[in-house]
Amino acid sequence: MITLKTRALYGAGGAVYATKEAAFTMFILMFYTQVLGLDGSITGLIISLSLIWDAVSDPLVGALSDRSRSKYGRRHPFLYASIVPLGLGFYGLFSPPESFIGSNILLGGWLLFWSLWIRTFITTFAVPHLALSAEITSDYHQRSQVLGARLAFMFLFTVGLPAAGLLYIFAETGGVDGRFELGNYPIYGGLSCLVIWVMGTASTVGTRRYAIAPQIASETLPQRVTLLSLVHDLLLTFKNRNFRLILGYEIAAMISYGAIATLNMLVWTYYWEFSATEVSMILAIPSLLAVGLVMMTLGPLTRRFQKNRLLQLSILGLILNCLWLYPLRFMDWLPPNGTLTIFILNFLFMMIFMYLFLLRAINTQSIIADITDEHELDHGTRQEGGFFATTNFTAKLASVFGPVYGGIALDFINLQAGALPGEVPQATLDGLAYAMGLGALPALFVAYYFVIHIKVGQKDVEHIQARIKERRANTQ
Repeated sequence: MITLKTRALYGAGGAVYATKEAAFTMFILMFYTQVLGLDGSITGLIISLSLIWDAVSDPLVGALSDRSRSKYGRRHPFLYASIVPLGLGFYGLFSPPESFIGSNILLGGWLLFWSLWIRTFITTFAVPHLALSAEITSDYHQRSQVLGARLAFMFLFTVGLPAAGLLYIFAETGGVDGRFELGNYPIYGGLSCLVIWVMGTASTVGTRRYAIAPQIASETLPQRVTLLSLVHDLLLTFKNRNFRLILGYEIAAMISYGAIATLNMLVWTYYWEFSATEVSMILAIPSLLAVGLVMMTLGPLTRRFQKNRLLQLSILGLILNCLWLYPLRFMDWLPPNGTLTIFILNFLFMMIFMYLFLLRAINTQSIIADITDEHELDHGTRQEGGFFATTNFTAKLASVFGPVYGGIALDFINLQAGALPGEVPQATLDGLAYAMGLGALPALFVAYYFVIHIKVGQKDVEHIQARIKERRANTQ
């Protein structure tokens, strides 16, 4: 039985990945375009280039960690080596030299360098950390609980960290909106660095007893490390039909998420005209409630529904959640901005979104952990890192769409750099809302198509694990 302490210590590592998500989804586009004046299309292109490297490096690190050998296990050497340089990267990202401001070439180069730096070390931490989950436990339900803890921390820090920043670092002072003050961003970079160092260390040290997973037979581990073997490992994962469906669904889901995440801060700032304090509340409180609700309902839901069925319900709920708030505004059925009703409706929208997205993510990763058992039965090797990394590869490749789409959308709707809330033309505001919907909704329908074809259940997993144990017993 995996204890609550173990789940919490493992889950703390989710805060490391969340710090990167918070920076790139909430602040980078606004900081580099609206504060520093970098062209929107250039900013989106640079972020996307770094995402491509991130996507390519994921499967390489995953396959390499699968084949690693040391007295500290397969995953932990990567975790230890990543923490310090990763934290430093966030301070660099938010602290461009003053002499670079005004130059698209210099600013673009600075953004590209630190984006590649961060994404390299986030990969060497996050992929082995995610693969570790399948080694901590092989139980069908406990896998969801362990991964649920990681994703709970991830979601809490994805919204809680920027919410704290908006409340204490970017708050309005002297009538000036702190989100447009250059000097506030290095402070946020330092806060991100601190979170990485504390939470990454806690998770890595706290899970060291699982560095050598006792339930993994040594003969099932991949052996020699060569470029050809790494490529072979990656190609082998695609032979599993359920995994191919997972990849198709994840690509579509992350395209949708990328569009929402890229434009969210701008929509809240300009379309709904929320202050930094209000945005921090909409980020933090609904997400805290959503995480709490998921942790309360995950057990009953997984006992009542198979994981693939929960995926279907989650995606369907996300589709329905996209179809009420903004259409009400377009039909002029909502009161003006600045009223309590507008705040409550956005609060509700965010809570529903976060609950469904977290439920979706937990069950996706838990199914992937189950698929690694199926892979061992079929091919005789354990490749947790390869499966999780391949999923990250396709998801990140899909999320390239978000920054590119967002940057082009900002230029297309003509949102001027330095524009303040209340000063933007209505046509631009409508364009911002339409851009959000067109980027998010169609991809969710595609995701739902893939999800309804995924077939893997508890009885299947238990049967597979029983056959694996029988085969191991016969070879001893």
